[in-house]
Amino acid sequence: MAIRLIKISAVYFAVGVLLGYYMSVAHSYGFAGVHVHINLLGWTALTLIGILYHLFPALTSNGLAKTHFWLHNLGLPIMMICLFLLIATESQSYTAGIAVGATLTVLGVLAFVLNVLMNLKSNGR
Repeated sequence: MAIRLIKISAVYFAVGVLLGYYMSVAHSYGFAGVHVHINLLGWTALTLIGILYHLFPALTSNGLAKTHFWLHNLGLPIMMICLFLLIATESQSYTAGIAVGATLTVLGVLAFVLNVLMNLKSNGR
């Protein structure tokens, strides 16, 4: 689980950096919100969570870890693609997709928080 999270976070990092590079070259910063969310919720958060899962294996041996992984990694792409399309097309038809993706991502993060609160012990294992 830890390795999968770190690997997928590297993919988010590449996407975020490429989007940032595009904005810089094009001198068009309208997608800054997408760029920031991909880097924060994709790269940074998932890297840190992967490190926590590596350091504290007890966090990976339950359904909450799997629930977090799937909700976070289904929700974030849905939310980011729909936000990108909303900005690119100025069509409000993508707001429902943003809401669905955001809800899945938030539920995933809450599963992670619950996992930490329930399963992280002082001995760490």
